[in-house]
Amino acid sequence: MRALVIRHKSYEGLAGFAAPISAAGYAIETVDVGTPAFATADFAAPDLLVLMGGPMGVYEREAHPWIEGEVARLANRLATGKPTLGVCFGAQLIAAALGAEVFAGPVKEVGFVPVELSDAGAGSPLRHLRDVPILHWHGDSFPLPEGTELLASTATYRNQAFRRGANLLALQFHPEIGLDDQFEQWLDGSDDYVAQGGLTIPELRDQHDRLGPAAAAAGRAMLGEWLAAL
Repeated sequence: MRALVIRHKSYEGLAGFAAPISAAGYAIETVDVGTPAFATADFAAPDLLVLMGGPMGVYEREAHPWIEGEVARLANRLATGKPTLGVCFGAQLIAAALGAEVFAGPVKEVGFVPVELSDAGAGSPLRHLRDVPILHWHGDSFPLPEGTELLASTATYRNQAFRRGANLLALQFHPEIGLDDQFEQWLDGSDDYVAQGGLTIPELRDQHDRLGPAAAAAGRAMLGEWLAAL
């Protein structure tokens, strides 16, 4: 089986998700936005499509013209029902491909905070995340797309995770992060963004060091269970 990973920033890769995807039997191919391979990538072809995060907004299509084409290819993929996973910006792309409007939210949500599971979420693979502080790093949101089921929320943003059947999972937060050396690249130059979320860089680094290992372990367990049910 083949997993195609779309990476919107070089430092926002699979991180902790690489191990469970490989363990589930997928050969992983990573394609970066802006490369010739991205321009020609067939989103409908792989057995699993994974869309990772990025600092851009789905609504910033003038600044990032490739977003339009990515949403269109993703919509075609979702129409087939093939397994698809989105993380943060990837989740927002999925929402847009399903017809929901993505918009800038009222505040930045940054830091390691647990999500509150819905009844559906508690009975899903997200049960592994119960009471586990997970990294949040976003300021955009969307209404729950039609035909999907809410899995998780926070006090700041209600639509933190949703699914459609067994094959579509969208996560606003980052359960892949906690043991990734590239996290320092997230922090570099992000003082203002992190401050808007109510933290300082040293505070967020401390959270990552203390809470990251448990977050990454919970994220791997969650993804492994989701993949096993495909």
